Amino acid sequence: MAQLRQDYGEFEKRSTLIIVAGPENAKSFESYFKKHDLPFIGIPDPKASVLKLYGQEVNLFKLGRMPAQVLVDRDGSARFVHYGHSMSDIPENSELFELIDSINQEK
Repeated sequence: MAQLRQDYGEFEKRSTLIIVAGPENAKSFESYFKKHDLPFIGIPDPKASVLKLYGQEVNLFKLGRMPAQVLVDRDGSARFVHYGHSMSDIPENSELFELIDSINQEK
């Protein structure tokens, strides 16, 4: 999430809404978001409803949910999906910006 926060302004410039779903309950999730002053939307997902919807992997040997990033366009279609194999396996923001710019140019 630090990577997303670092370039949040660049996502905003591209009219990109960031939504983070996590395994914590609502109270824990809200506390974490407030403590770290995160500027994006957080959705608690303790029953893994969102996880199952997008096929996100859970690996108990690697501390739970593996990272997943999904770019959904304005029509609701998933245009890019990346499932990480470790907590550090996430695309660079620059790669996401290129994809977002490409999608926005199509519209």
